[in-house]
Amino acid sequence: MAKKEEILKIFPRELRTILGQVPVDFKEVQEIRLRSGKPMMMICENREYLVTREGRLRQDQGGLDMNGFLTVTQSQMKETVEYMSSFSLYAAEEELRQGFLTIQGGHRIGVAGKTLVQGQDIRLMKFISFINIRVAHEILGCADPVMDYLYMDRFLNTLIISPPRCGKTTLLRDIIRQVSNGRSRDRWIPGMSVGVVDERSELAACYQGIPQNDLGVRTDVLDCCPKSQGMMMLVRTMAPGVIAVDEIGSRQDMEAIEYVRNCGCSLAATIHGNSLEDIRQKPCMGELLAQGTFERLILLDSRGGPGHVRSIWDRGGNVLYGEKDPGS
Repeated sequence: MAKKEEILKIFPRELRTILGQVPVDFKEVQEIRLRSGKPMMMICENREYLVTREGRLRQDQGGLDMNGFLTVTQSQMKETVEYMSSFSLYAAEEELRQGFLTIQGGHRIGVAGKTLVQGQDIRLMKFISFINIRVAHEILGCADPVMDYLYMDRFLNTLIISPPRCGKTTLLRDIIRQVSNGRSRDRWIPGMSVGVVDERSELAACYQGIPQNDLGVRTDVLDCCPKSQGMMMLVRTMAPGVIAVDEIGSRQDMEAIEYVRNCGCSLAATIHGNSLEDIRQKPCMGELLAQGTFERLILLDSRGGPGHVRSIWDRGGNVLYGEKDPGS
């Protein structure tokens, strides 16, 4: 099924018809945002657009008459939630408690609204009034320019640093695939077993337990599992050569990373940040960088589009590729 059809089928008929007329290739769409009583928005190539009632896209220049745009009603929100959960909210309840749902094709739908809380735990998400559809983009081969920097006699512990919407998850996904499958450019590098902790279902994008993205032939996935628990679980149960996780940052993540290191596994991870100095200032991360935990640091930005590699560093602070980080 084409990406456009995968997305459109989760909307009720009226919204589906209007979105079907939008003059954009869905390969360029990053997000579709719905807010009850507010205009529908689309993010395409890092640019935000409002959707008109005629299925056109217009940028907000300020002072626009909102009456000309498609305003999402609460009943349309309710229908969308029913469609995206295949009319079985009970079956989707566990995922919705975490604030998202993954649909066929690996597209992740974030939700917000009224929550029912018991103690410190969210029991249920109800009265969903805000939806963010993040369109999955799998770009096979996007890691080709960086792979030669990530091996010596083994896969080197690698950290991808990136602001939002700059392609860090897409890059990590292709690194996982290539490490898992093995590489045969200048020399043959055998594939390795990779354990992926996919806490938010963005890397493998599992749908009914089956990865929708290609993570390689030697990859095992723990879906919807907290990173700190999942890393240790995979080391104990699946004997991976590499552990891969998206968006580290908590103290628990750092402790799990130390455990993985001490068990002899390599690491591939991402983190939000604008520069190396930005990462050094984050609690816990400064300690890991000072210890030389990550042997390769890849810094991304959005110049020329998402996924642009600004620079690659070794743990000693030497630039191996690209420009010196002005924030370092």
